[in-house]
Amino acid sequence: MLDTDTFLTELYVMADDFCKANLLPECHPGPQASLSRSEVVTLAVFAQWQPFGSERGFYRYAERHLRTAFPTLPCRGQLNRLIRARHDAIVSFFLYLARLLEGGKSAYEALDTAAVVTRDAKRRGAGWLPGLVDIGWSNRLGWYEGFHLLTTVNPIGVITGFGFAEASTKDQPLAETFFALRRFPHPRLASVGEKASGPYAVDKGFEGAQRHQQWQALYGAQVVCAPKRNSRTPWPKQLRRWLASIRQIVETVYQALDNTFRLSRERPHELDGFQARLASKMALHNFCIWLNQKLGRPLLSFVDLLDW
Repeated sequence: MLDTDTFLTELYVMADDFCKANLLPECHPGPQASLSRSEVVTLAVFAQWQPFGSERGFYRYAERHLRTAFPTLPCRGQLNRLIRARHDAIVSFFLYLARLLEGGKSAYEALDTAAVVTRDAKRRGAGWLPGLVDIGWSNRLGWYEGFHLLTTVNPIGVITGFGFAEASTKDQPLAETFFALRRFPHPRLASVGEKASGPYAVDKGFEGAQRHQQWQALYGAQVVCAPKRNSRTPWPKQLRRWLASIRQIVETVYQALDNTFRLSRERPHELDGFQARLASKMALHNFCIWLNQKLGRPLLSFVDLLDW
């Protein structure tokens, strides 16, 4: 186990080195911000641990324990605004960690979606984020209100890219947008990451032989998906089990995001806040893998990484 000071130091050193080597120098009108870009990235990523419970819980912890390391820590509202303003830097840090771990050079990537609940679907009224979230179906949760998250993971658990849409969005169009952005990158949607070097292992939610052919022809995305059971050429049970086994890693990653990095407790009031926190969770996940690798620990052992 590491104490929190050692973990935070490792995180800050990596974030600072990344910002200095890979991002343009900070230049903005007006007075200097209370925290540097690397300090904001460090705090944004560190804040996603489950023990903090929420943004408010993390800020209470920071006031009590991090004043020495961050003497210019602003008020909670200002810190949240700084984190949202640094969303692009956090995404870039996440992608840097994926490249550092050679996430895109794997034999395959597992691709899957998950429900991100933002509000009880049975509550009345529009709630927060009207027009940006809606109601969709999850096999695990049933009907829910929130976002539909798509993530790609390499065989050792490194997250190589992610994107999200309204809960009602179907798997196939979400995946097609994801593949298109990897083939034709857009600077504002960089979180999808780089094009995979191998095929994507997917489940029946992405089935459709004609659609798979189009994805490969248009975007160079090869998809491995078991055909329907009533297909003229069904897969044998052993082959289906093999595909399910190599896709298990993405389920493990989603469990870590939900339970260790607080994704299941997201209740955003503003979209940019959710985007910044989601990118921070992805960066924290990859950073923990890097740190476990450095310490010679099992790569996905996150729960006992810190001695709280």
